Amino acid sequence: MAIGIKISLNDKLYLRDPQGSKLGQKIIKHSILLIDEIGFEAFNFKKLAIRMESTEASVYRYFENKHLLLIYLVSWYWEWVSYLIDINTMNIELPERKLKIIIENLVNASKDNPSIEYVNESVLHRVIIAEGTKAYHTKEVDKENTYGFFLNYKNLSAKVADVITELKPNFPYPHALASNLFEMANNHTYFAQHLPKLTDVHVKGDNYSEVKNMLEYFAFTLLGCDAEK
Repeated sequence: MAIGIKISLNDKLYLRDPQGSKLGQKIIKHSILLIDEIGFEAFNFKKLAIRMESTEASVYRYFENKHLLLIYLVSWYWEWVSYLIDINTMNIELPERKLKIIIENLVNASKDNPSIEYVNESVLHRVIIAEGTKAYHTKEVDKENTYGFFLNYKNLSAKVADVITELKPNFPYPHALASNLFEMANNHTYFAQHLPKLTDVHVKGDNYSEVKNMLEYFAFTLLGCDAEK
């Protein structure tokens, strides 16, 4: 479906576009795997270089620091979800159906592999759930926002808010609902896996159907619309 796709990201996030070279692609691939394995706090470029069988200096030729690398990975994921939404809602007229597809893609984006060998979407999905908010829950968020670092997320939110407004033109909080759907999808998956008393849903392996059902319930109940259309 998406063979040959290249995700466009803010060029201030990197010193050299990692998608454009074999070494850069190895950096993306192994950073995802290593962050998933040891966590972002323990992750550093020295460990990444060892995992890649390369040098720490080679990693620094692409990224100034690990924080920018994390924003890059999170932004890549946001843009990938946006791509899925565009493809899967193409030629869909009913806004109710569009919103259901959007929720499906938010929850199950890891199951659609674009045949990009250097990105394991399933593992990246786990990284986003566990580490994603660390990209923007920082003291530097306001300054980084002026650089456009979070534009992928904001554009994705606006895309979903447009569908919400199409479905319910007088709904007063379309952007809040859109961003809450994203955050709930990740937070309640994390809660189900690690802090189960904070949620009512269960996640078994890569089956996120209860999370999807919960998001549909919240969204369509708030909007006062029929999810079955």
